[in-house]
Amino acid sequence: MRSIPGQDGQTSPPERLSVLQRVPWRVLLPVAVGIGLALVPAPSGLTTEAWRYFALFAAVVVGLVIEPVPAAAVGLIGMTLAAASRLAAPDPESSLRLALSGFANGTVWLVFAAFTFALGYERTGLGKRIALGLVRRLGGRTLGLGYAVVLADLVLAPFTPSNTARSAGTIFPIIRNIPPLYDSYPGPTARRIGAYVIWTEFAATAITSSMFLTSLAPNLLAVGLVEKTIGHRFSMGEWALGFLPIGLPLIASLPWLVYKIYPPTVTGGAEVPRWAADELASMGPVSRNEWTMGALAVAAIALWIFGGKTLEAATVALIVISLMLLLRVVSWQDVVANKDAWNVLVLLATLFGLAEGLNKVGFVDWLAKGSASALVGLSPTLVMAALVAVFFLTHYMFASITAHVAAMLPVVLAAGAAVPGVPIRAFALLLCYSLGVMGVITPYATGPAPVFYGSGYVSRKEFWTLGLVFGLLFLAALIVIGIPYLQYLQS
Repeated sequence: MRSIPGQDGQTSPPERLSVLQRVPWRVLLPVAVGIGLALVPAPSGLTTEAWRYFALFAAVVVGLVIEPVPAAAVGLIGMTLAAASRLAAPDPESSLRLALSGFANGTVWLVFAAFTFALGYERTGLGKRIALGLVRRLGGRTLGLGYAVVLADLVLAPFTPSNTARSAGTIFPIIRNIPPLYDSYPGPTARRIGAYVIWTEFAATAITSSMFLTSLAPNLLAVGLVEKTIGHRFSMGEWALGFLPIGLPLIASLPWLVYKIYPPTVTGGAEVPRWAADELASMGPVSRNEWTMGALAVAAIALWIFGGKTLEAATVALIVISLMLLLRVVSWQDVVANKDAWNVLVLLATLFGLAEGLNKVGFVDWLAKGSASALVGLSPTLVMAALVAVFFLTHYMFASITAHVAAMLPVVLAAGAAVPGVPIRAFALLLCYSLGVMGVITPYATGPAPVFYGSGYVSRKEFWTLGLVFGLLFLAALIVIGIPYLQYLQS
């Protein structure tokens, strides 16, 4: 029997309890984590404000994992609480400016541009044409498509310092057209082939970002910081030679590994390439809009490769979007209606601001120094392995590899250098090599991540799980192969 209000108009205890029971656990858990951590006294060496800010950040991360509301809303709520709390900045204006700082980050807009490029490929039909061409040549086996995707990223990697431009802006808009050819869409049919293709490319760009000094912009920043810290600058040849026995087995086995760990239900068939050839024939000759979109894409790649000293990657992307609008490749209504792009923009921008606050309050520096001091007395090899693992896994707290490098690399590198017997050049290279591969661990760990996550082919649970699995595989390769090999090279 339903309880009724009492004489005083107040709800009786049974009804109040039913209201509480209707609050989903996904809402309560992040709140409980945040409040619980905030009530714990701040550890030694950390201010109360810094610890409470970490509690807020931890609650946001839990919210991103379980999603009581859409991920972008979680980020917006976290950003709002950070601005209102003034834990990372003393006055209201500074606090708001810090919380909103992510919207001024170039990577955020480059990710947004990747979605708009994909829209252009879709509207013109160019993406479908290229996808059909790939399927006609390699679609007899799904594994072959996996290797084709990896090869495309590998070829572009040495010349494209932005992995967001390379993977999210160039490859993703093409490969997103492959799954529908196999009746694979976000949702129940994602595992037919779409989830396999999407995850294979995302994991591939993490590896290729570490393979070359010039395949990830933070690599160049890291090399500069290493030179300032230990006085040695790594050449492109030294970088490539050091990563070769780590990266080559990883990139060569990746499509097969994904095929075994996260298998597609469609493995291919001889009829698929024939069907793709018929579809291509039915599309007719390349249209004017397709030529226009193709020319703009080539121009973007050329500027990303050769124009880095003149134009930042995000600026190039915004120029191309402007031209797409002027040349009517897409309309402004198309851009406004592209809700996935705006969702990802809000999510990534809010996380950038939150992560910047975590660094500003000193939490990251405190964590790095505390981890290093705990390793005193261990063997040099164990110290290297432990510090590389700490450096890698703390990326869960960052939405930017550049921010991670700037905040933690000098501290962790100095901690390793202080331990007698640690081969410092080998250790420095290992830290640098971890930058690309750590991007696989979360939906916000690197520029391309929100794009691939936002495609909807890999569910929230699967993305976090696969990120952990492949992150640990990549970390194991760094430690198990990298440490002995680099010690041998520098002995």
